[in-house]
Amino acid sequence: MLTIHAADLLLTGDRRPAVPGGAVLVDGRGCAALGPYDELVAAHPTARVRRWPGLLTPGLLNPYGPELLERAYHPDPREADELGTEPLMGSALEAIGARGMSDARWGASARRGVQRMLAHGTVAVAGDLWRPAVVDVVHRAGLTVEERFGTPAGPPALDPLAGRSLAEAMPRPLPPDGSVGWDATFAVFDVPDEAALAERGAGTCVATVVAGRLVHRRR
Repeated sequence: MLTIHAADLLLTGDRRPAVPGGAVLVDGRGCAALGPYDELVAAHPTARVRRWPGLLTPGLLNPYGPELLERAYHPDPREADELGTEPLMGSALEAIGARGMSDARWGASARRGVQRMLAHGTVAVAGDLWRPAVVDVVHRAGLTVEERFGTPAGPPALDPLAGRSLAEAMPRPLPPDGSVGWDATFAVFDVPDEAALAERGAGTCVATVVAGRLVHRRR
């Protein structure tokens, strides 16, 4: 099924100009076309349409893969009264006996962590992952794992834009129009432009699409 994802403004992630009223045409897992919404819907009148508010961009890269998925515990909502809702790291992680945690519990934590990443427009993480349960979760979610050189500066954050520009946080641009073999992987943020996204952060994400699958939606 063809699906058109439309937003108020489309950024390709490279030197191509922004497209007001832009859209991406998704065919299965691939990106079949991108451009003005009116042109895409005229060319594909039977396509399903999903309209999103704000800014459509390439998906983002979080540089803290190991720190957020293998060295942090994401509490289950049922543990919120005892452990809170934020990821537990460092001494807080040691306090809950992380060294004795089972693979199943690490996997459950990673699933919650990945969902929180997807809710920030993340489609890739950087850094080596070693726990089989975590690797499996990341693979099933469709996130790619990128190599990194050295430990990124700053404390680990779920927001890929914390201390980084949008250009630095995008692992690759949207494909050239008419290209073949590119996965449809992108995110939409409820902000009017890039400056507002930098100010408000990736927590404004309303939709994340990975290889054509809508893996997160806020509305």
